[in-house]
Amino acid sequence: ATPWKQQVALIIGVIFGSLIVPPVLNVLNETLGFVGAPGAGPNALAAPQAGLISSLAQGVLGGNLNWTMLSYGALAGVGFIMIDGLLGRAGKLRLPALAIGIGIYLPMAVILPVVIGAVGGWFYDRWAAKRPNANFAHRMGVLTATGMIVGESLFGVLYAGIVAGSGSDAPLAVVGDGYAPYAPWVGLLLFAGLVWLSYQRTRRMVVETR
Repeated sequence: ATPWKQQVALIIGVIFGSLIVPPVLNVLNETLGFVGAPGAGPNALAAPQAGLISSLAQGVLGGNLNWTMLSYGALAGVGFIMIDGLLGRAGKLRLPALAIGIGIYLPMAVILPVVIGAVGGWFYDRWAAKRPNANFAHRMGVLTATGMIVGESLFGVLYAGIVAGSGSDAPLAVVGDGYAPYAPWVGLLLFAGLVWLSYQRTRRMVVETR
């Protein structure tokens, strides 16, 4: 594509984003709320990036920014970058400073699925690299993971809309409050089952495509 066409595409993306994102955020704020926002409930959504930028902006403008902790973080980042460079020269596993920083400031509920996905992706990439159509196998793995992320996000927005429209905190609930102790384990089993089914389907498509 020519540069001017790329710019037009970017402008179109900004226009559609500005029309879609604010209503979605408004629905999420009215139904669940965001951590740190006024009126946020116990099931408020975590917004670590927004919270980080807000804390930095308030600290700079208010003159009470904790420069000591920022200095510690900067020194740690420099150290991790140096270690990552040494590991890269030795051909060992890498230690990117960005990944470490994200793992530090993101809450466990957010970062744990990322770690699980990274480990699962590493095993899948090792299997895909041994296939005769390695590039296709790798692309199918990325496509499957992308579909899971997008599907979860779209369903979350749809569920927030259902909550806002029904006025109930649990409009799709089919069991009572006594089910709460078992919910995490059942959810874990369902998550593992969906991951396994997605892997098997992707693997079958890769094997059948020569």
